[in-house]
Amino acid sequence: MKLVKDIEKSSSKKPEVTDKQAEEAFKTILTWIGENPNREGLIETPKRVVKAFKEYFKGYHQDASAELLKTFGDVEGYDDMVVEKNITLESHCEHHMAPIIGVAHIAYIPNKKVVGLSKLARTVEVFSKRLQTQERLTMQIAKTLMSSLEAKGVAVTIDAAHQCMTMRGIKKEKATTVTNYYLGTFKEDLSYQNRYLRYIAK
Repeated sequence: MKLVKDIEKSSSKKPEVTDKQAEEAFKTILTWIGENPNREGLIETPKRVVKAFKEYFKGYHQDASAELLKTFGDVEGYDDMVVEKNITLESHCEHHMAPIIGVAHIAYIPNKKVVGLSKLARTVEVFSKRLQTQERLTMQIAKTLMSSLEAKGVAVTIDAAHQCMTMRGIKKEKATTVTNYYLGTFKEDLSYQNRYLRYIAK
């Protein structure tokens, strides 16, 4: 959990900036690209962009661990993997602030308790609504689930397209990136890992 805690800690040290200051910054950018921020179609744009950014990056104000506090112990001995796949993922890369769009797949092996299925998707949402690298995002989700649920094992896979390389730079529009992270039983026992990979491939 050290990686997650370090990033949470550094995220909380951001300087205070008002909406008005942010709007002025976007006006400056509009001028820099060659636009006139005072023309009719752009007068409200900085305000709209600030509102949109609050949604894109709301994960900085959310605690993924808190979302996983409510668990259920009445599972009647269920001890096999729980798999939730094709969770829509929308994030932004920290290098170009370009969108990352794809899906996440999650599996965990309960240890006497399970969590509501929506909370798995919520964990993806909290961490994806921040500036990210896909590798770190994958690890954050896995480590948070492992720690918060005290699970026997966790597996996380992300398959996503990065618009920093599909719309600019090398412009390989069909390229996607796949990252996997395994903890506990999924890392130690290849039979679980292989079953998980078969499930998410269907």
